[in-house]
Amino acid sequence: MTEALFREDAYRAETEAIVLKSEPRAIALDRTVFYPQGGGQSGDRGMLLLEDGAAIPIVSTIYDADRATILHVPAEGTALPEAGARVIARIDWELRYKRMRAHTALHLLSVVAPYPVTGGSVGDAEGRLDFDSGEAVLDKADVERRLNELIALDKAVSHSWIADAELEANPSLIKTMSVKPPMGTGRVRLIAIEGLDLQPCGGTHVARTGEIGRASVTGIEKKGKINRRVRIALGPP
Repeated sequence: MTEALFREDAYRAETEAIVLKSEPRAIALDRTVFYPQGGGQSGDRGMLLLEDGAAIPIVSTIYDADRATILHVPAEGTALPEAGARVIARIDWELRYKRMRAHTALHLLSVVAPYPVTGGSVGDAEGRLDFDSGEAVLDKADVERRLNELIALDKAVSHSWIADAELEANPSLIKTMSVKPPMGTGRVRLIAIEGLDLQPCGGTHVARTGEIGRASVTGIEKKGKINRRVRIALGPP
């Protein structure tokens, strides 16, 4: 099992760790700051620094089948560390921060467009959500204006935990129809945007909405009779 430090502190860019398993497609550590692919957000990239000064590039991060172990995928042909080795795990912070800003912006987008979410993707300072909006008309300029109004409020973003049973008893917290909340460990992580939004999410987020920066709605597409895809892109934070 890997201790997932990013769940409590998304701003932590590195940590000391011990190698539990070392294979060409799977380096497992006892603890990590690397976010594994899931919930529409890609796995972190970065490097593992060895005690002798060597660096192992990490090109992606994923969950093992048990979803309790996080696997760091090294660049092809890289020399691997031995099990038991001490390393420093360091993420590509610039990339992580872009995704943190985008992920939080998408939570705000789900406030602006309060419809069931049928799909989504967190990109690098950009992203999209698909909405089951029925016959509602989503105006590009109006959505962009309202989204930026929420960002400018500079509301605090925080997390808490509830039991799986509590979430099952409060299904209205779940906005996503296609992505299930990260359940199965006995507890579920909730992301709260002060006074605006509360929903289960395992991803990484900024601490205040003002960090997102200005958002542009780059497109609204029809995806079937009642589905609309809204794409956003972010300026500098």
